[in-house]
Amino acid sequence: MVTVFPVRKAKDVKRFIKLLWLIYRGDPNWVPPIKMDRKQLMDVKRNPFYKHADVEFFLAYKNGKIVGRIAAIINRTHNEFHNEHIGHFGFFESINDPEVSAKLFEAVKLFFKARGISKMLGPMNPSTNDECGLLVDGFDFSPMVLMTYNPRYYLDLFEAEGLQKTKDLYAYFLEDKKVMSEKLVRVSEMVKKREDMTFRTLNMKDFRNEIQRIQEIYNDAWEKNWGFVPMNNEEFSYLAKQMKTIVVPELVIIAEKNSRPIGFALSLPDINIALKYNTKGTLLGGVYQLFRRKKEINQVRIITLGVVKDFRNSGAASVLFYETARRAIIKGYTKGEASWILEDNVMMNRSAEMLNATRYKTYRMYEKNF
Repeated sequence: MVTVFPVRKAKDVKRFIKLLWLIYRGDPNWVPPIKMDRKQLMDVKRNPFYKHADVEFFLAYKNGKIVGRIAAIINRTHNEFHNEHIGHFGFFESINDPEVSAKLFEAVKLFFKARGISKMLGPMNPSTNDECGLLVDGFDFSPMVLMTYNPRYYLDLFEAEGLQKTKDLYAYFLEDKKVMSEKLVRVSEMVKKREDMTFRTLNMKDFRNEIQRIQEIYNDAWEKNWGFVPMNNEEFSYLAKQMKTIVVPELVIIAEKNSRPIGFALSLPDINIALKYNTKGTLLGGVYQLFRRKKEINQVRIITLGVVKDFRNSGAASVLFYETARRAIIKGYTKGEASWILEDNVMMNRSAEMLNATRYKTYRMYEKNF
């Protein structure tokens, strides 16, 4: 018999996180998270996201053992911005047992129904500004930094629940030997000259103001994107503070026109290469592995890249891709991933293809009316 209970105590939070080590035991591609980071992500008192969201975390038990987990999330900012009344689900993990997953989704639906919600969308952990999507293709690779990973059988569990695809998110793989084509260099230099644009790196000495500039670009450039939710100052600063410890200034590029910031690209070194060896997920172990294996981190993930509406057709996005690749190669990175890109974002998919990138992973967002 499967029973599901809401997370109420600190020990339940620990169990919620520790379940990962049961689900992924023996999986060579899984990267153990740092437990403290997972705890902070779930912290409803300190994580500013939860100031505008209602959340309930659930644990599933079978024969006295924890066998699954899930979260029901009502993001009020999302609903207000998109004029919707839906709920999101996330943090899903389960053993390969349809009875367990069915009970988890039942708990989420009951939570939503009690609040007048009859549609759910996910997975999101806990929003599109964090990790999201179910991996449906590309299981032979480890996830890059801040990307999700899951067993293949999750697809069956989702389909058994009656969840249907709403959107696919693509991940592209890049290699230094293929990315720098003559056409890319020629077009990028032509755009810079024609548009009189400059492309500079992040000024760490002016970090607070730089973050404000990037936030303004972000909330403008992504406004019409599917699933986008604007981030307030507190949320953006919180996220920036978390990334500051691993950011490489040369991989944060800001495009300017007449001294006005009009676009940016953010890439992070793939620290998962080192964290993969932090088998217990401790903070100290993570720091040790990052120090020990620093030279092994030879790839980056292009996390966000966008241009404000007024200059969207200027070619600046292509130049940001070019500048990211060029500067990453100079820093010694030989591989990269551009992710995630919406399946119907024609401009960004073409830009990735212009870098001779290969689409090698697909993440799927699901929805269900009930």
